[in-house]
Amino acid sequence: MKSLYSKFAVTTIFIMLLSGIISFLLSNIHYQSILKKQNDEKMTHIALEVSRFIQSHDEVSLNEYFGHLGLIGYQIFIIDNKGNRQFFGAPYREHNLSNKAIEKVLNGEVYHGIENFPHKTFVTGFFANELMNTVGVPFEYQNENYALFLRPDIKLLFNEMHKMFGWLLIGTISFSIILVLISTKFLVNPITKLNKATALIAEGDFGIKLNIKRNDEIGDLAASFHSMASKLEKVNEMRKEFISNISHDIQSPLSNIKGYMKLLKSSQLTDQDKQYIEIVDSEVSRLSYMTKQLLLLSSIDSKKEMLEPKRFNVSEQIKNVIRQYQWNLSEKGIMISYSLPETYIYGDSFLLYSVWENLVTNAIKYSEEEGEIDINLNDGGAAIEVSFKDQGIGMDPEELDRIYDRFYRSDSSRTRSIEGTGLGLSIVQSIIEMHNGEIKVESKKGEGSIFTVIVPKENIF
Repeated sequence: MKSLYSKFAVTTIFIMLLSGIISFLLSNIHYQSILKKQNDEKMTHIALEVSRFIQSHDEVSLNEYFGHLGLIGYQIFIIDNKGNRQFFGAPYREHNLSNKAIEKVLNGEVYHGIENFPHKTFVTGFFANELMNTVGVPFEYQNENYALFLRPDIKLLFNEMHKMFGWLLIGTISFSIILVLISTKFLVNPITKLNKATALIAEGDFGIKLNIKRNDEIGDLAASFHSMASKLEKVNEMRKEFISNISHDIQSPLSNIKGYMKLLKSSQLTDQDKQYIEIVDSEVSRLSYMTKQLLLLSSIDSKKEMLEPKRFNVSEQIKNVIRQYQWNLSEKGIMISYSLPETYIYGDSFLLYSVWENLVTNAIKYSEEEGEIDINLNDGGAAIEVSFKDQGIGMDPEELDRIYDRFYRSDSSRTRSIEGTGLGLSIVQSIIEMHNGEIKVESKKGEGSIFTVIVPKENIF
């Protein structure tokens, strides 16, 4: 099995080699299509200048003049009509110039040997010290026709080589960057998938499928990750099933206990006995409410794919909740005011009823006696906004960060002996998220809280 380290090392080396080859080929193309022609034109211009100078200065000695040109860096070959040959400057490695080319120059034509040099690698083109790799021009000296073949010495080509190496370096760096980015994307892509899968698991979605098939550490990690997700999914299903079963099982004996409590209340008992029975009955009611909340929470976890949306009057639903808890309001002397204009939305009415119920009971539980609760519904067109404002005990910023955690209850609520399961707001948040909405809270210690629910009117489930 190849390790990620060796794969990355091999990939990087391969990229460097491939970049060098590509840059070399592109540089060669640049030389063959552009630079070689430019060099030929440059040398042709120089050769013609030499030819014109000689033809206009018959008094100049050919040997001295061409000898001087040879010393400053040119390789020169001249031949006259009689076939007399002379070489100046550095010697040629190959004397492979054809007689046909010589005859053409002696007849007044220009020979473009550099431009028409065989298409090989550019290194050969630059350093091919061959007689055919020259420029030939005719000239007349003292009434005799000559053919001049000229090319720069290798030393003069270093300037051109600098340009070529510059292009080669730029090309290598550019292609290396591009190919490294592409290969890094390929290497990192599985990690990105794993990162997204981790976020999905954090949100409770364990049914992920990772299409990562590799024989390295990332492939092993993906396989382990998939195995972990499968086990977590099974554990989550077992948890939900356990909560559902235990909630159902507890409800039956609680109902029996509550029934016998009613019978005992109607019996001839002392006031102290009746007080004890009231306490037991209150605790049974609280335990029954907790199991119902657990059952609802379990059904929410498993009902995300089984919503039963319909169009209903949300304002009438909230009014029904208020009427249901009117006796609690009267018992604490709480004044409730509301503005609930008739509004219809599309959603799961059963689950949204639990939202309003939890928020109303929360407002009642945490409100002072003789306090006030204000409920307002605003129709924003695309969504509704329902706010629940109380004048209760309020919360600190630290408490606000945890109010949606399951089973969380602040210390203040315990010291004030306020009944609660710590599940209500968690249920509210889950249901609102299922309806693509959001819940906001504003609270100040000792002054009260405002819970605002925003739900789209037309949900797509």
